[in-house]
Formats: sequence, C-alpha cells, structure tokens
Amino acid sequence: MLDRRYLKENAAQVADRLRTRGQEFDLGPFLAAEEQRIALLQQLQSLQQQRNRISAQVGQYKQKGRDAAALIAETQGINKRIKELEKQLQKAQTRSQEFLLGLPNLPHESVPRGRNAGENQLVRSWGTVPEFSFTPKSHVQLGEELGILDFERAAKISGARFCLYKGAGARLERALINFMLDLHTKQHGYQEILPPFLANSESLLGTGQLPKFAEDLFKLAGDDYYLIPTAEVPLTNIHRGEILQEKELPLKYVAYTPCFRREAGSYGKDTRGIIRQHQFNKVELVKLCAPQRSYEELETLLQDAEKVLQLLEIPYRVVSLCTGDLGFSAAKTYDIEAWIPSQHCYREISSCSNFEDFQARRAQIRYRSRAHGDKPALLHTLNGSGLAVGRTVVALLENFQQADGSVLIPTALRPYLDGAQKITKEN
Repeated sequence: MLDRRYLKENAAQVADRLRTRGQEFDLGPFLAAEEQRIALLQQLQSLQQQRNRISAQVGQYKQKGRDAAALIAETQGINKRIKELEKQLQKAQTRSQEFLLGLPNLPHESVPRGRNAGENQLVRSWGTVPEFSFTPKSHVQLGEELGILDFERAAKISGARFCLYKGAGARLERALINFMLDLHTKQHGYQEILPPFLANSESLLGTGQLPKFAEDLFKLAGDDYYLIPTAEVPLTNIHRGEILQEKELPLKYVAYTPCFRREAGSYGKDTRGIIRQHQFNKVELVKLCAPQRSYEELETLLQDAEKVLQLLEIPYRVVSLCTGDLGFSAAKTYDIEAWIPSQHCYREISSCSNFEDFQARRAQIRYRSRAHGDKPALLHTLNGSGLAVGRTVVALLENFQQADGSVLIPTALRPYLDGAQKITKEN
C-alpha cells in the first residue's frame, strides 16, 4: 500500500509513475475522500474538546449546588453530533482505504519503461541451449510415455489443470524439493519454515492478494480461510504487526508448500501439461530487510534462485520486467526463464521481487532503526521462487531427454534419487 501522506503531497508525480504501468488512475476520489476525512476529523476533535469543557463545568456546577440541566442538555446534543460525525468519518476513511488498497506499487526508477512482456529487458543468459538429433518431445508426451505423469486420471479425480505424479515422477518432484531446500538452507543461509497451508484474509491483505485478486484464490466456504497461492503469504506474515530490531535483519526464510490458484485470467493458456495448474509445489524465498539494503538483497536473492538452475545444468535467462509487466505489489522484478525445447522459447520459472515498504505498510511490519532514532520504521520485503518445482520438472525432462525416450538425471540431483542416472519407462 502506498503512503497516504506521500500520495496527497505528490499526487501528480504519483499519477505519472503509475501511468508507466499502462493504466490511468484518477486520484480525484481519493483526494476528495481525504479532504472530507480531515475536515470531519477536525470537527470531531473540536466537538470532543467542547464536550470536555462543558463536562468540567457540569462538575463545577454540581459542586456549588447550581442547576446544570442546560449544560447537560448541551452535552447530550454534542454527543449526538459526535456520533453522527464518527459514522461519516468511518465512511470517509473506508473510501480512502479502499482506494489505497486498489493502487499498485510505484515502479522503481531502475525499472525499464514498457507496455508489456515484449519490452522486458534481457539482463543475462546462462548455459547452452541443447541441440537434438531428433525432434524433442514435450514434457506431456515424455511423462506419459515414461509412465510418470498421468493427466487423465488426475482429471478424473479433480478436473482440469491437475496432474498425478507416479513412481519416478513423484520421486523426482520430492528430490527437487529436498535439493532446493538443502541448497538454500546449507549454502545460502535461509531458515527453513514449514508454514500452514491455509491463511486468513488479514494475511492475504498484508501481501497484496486481497482485495484485488480475490477471484484467483480458493476460499473455504463458511470460514475465513484461503488455500495459500504461494508461501510468500505465510512467510511474510510471520512478523505481521511486529516491531523488529535492526540487528535482526535481514531475516531470510525458505519454505516448501503446495500452492493453489484458480488461474482465473488464464483460460486457454497452457491447458496441457504442468506449466499452469490449480495446484503445484514451490520452494519460496522471502527476505525482510532494512530499506537501504533492499536492492542489494534483491540481487543476492536472484543469484540464490539462479544457482538452482546452474547446478541442475538447465539453460536460462534473466529479464528485468518493464513497468507494463510489473506485478501489482512489486517495485522491481526479475524473472528467471528456463529454456523449454518443445516450445522453442524460455518460460518463467521464478520471479524475484522487491516490494519496498508496500507489503510492510499493509501488514505493519516495522523495525527500530538507528537512522530514525530507534523509532519504529517500515522495513522492506522481498520474495522469489527458488524454484517453482513443477516447472523445474518440465525443464529437466525436456532438456535432458534422450533419443530412446529416457531422461538423464543431472549430476547434482542424483544423490537425492539413490544415485540413479536416468529415468526410463516404468512397467
């Protein structure tokens, strides 16, 4: 959420920066609601002071045995007016707050300007795109022929956009999760967390999924519980409403969780396979840090996620998202895109973002800063996939496929699969 005072004092500048996202935002309703809110607040405070003075007079009158009926009647009239103003103030505050909750974050000055994904900026590429002496198969065909992915039976159980992993497929998924968790905890210094897979609305409000993206969430009927769309939600909300000490920062958390998304805006996209599903596994990285270090922390977060693909020997590239492709809560985002041979293109496998104080303001996560005289100040939050496990399976199957239909296992992953060197057809 944007800072209320900054928005009021810099409305034109904020509108210009938001416009780079490719959308027009009329700040007029917010400014009008704020003007009304301030006016009502001033009236309310004036009436409260007046009531306090009269109440003191009532006490004095009674002590002296004087008739205070007129003053009491005046106090009752003021109380009635105060109640009316409080209701009006609540409505103005609600309008103002709802407007703020619907505004996306301001793009950082280093974010390239552009209208859509076609104008994202290439940062670097890594690895060599494989050349095959045969026509490479898709992960769907490979998985079905090897007997490790079953989409038909998953659809029977649950419906479209689900997958049943079998045998070596299930073991491969589990091996990747353990490999990623070990890498990030043992080499990158993250603390492993196993969070709840259900979150309440306040948590989703804190990270920015609510209220704007409610249609993409799975909500439990009759309860204030949502299936988490990403571990970013519970990890960031660990410290919701808390004041941390600067010496504790940065806090670095990693978690494996299943993720649940309706994919409400993706009808017709990636309908086959495990690129875009309603349920998928992900290893997530979250950082909480002091503002002055957040962009340095973003770069190391990105490198931590890249290391997974480097060790797995999967070719990829890093792009800096342009303003028009930036996510709602992000001030800056890098996407890591893995090479997918059957599609002859790179596909996103991780997004690493700095939200600055956008989420921290919504979730009220603060720290005592020496720079602010030990007064509480908002910290910065960051997150990135380290990595999306299903999409890593896709990239691994397709990049390491062999002419005989088998799939080689990258050397770094073999210890997690009892030393197996390849996946072959299961009987």
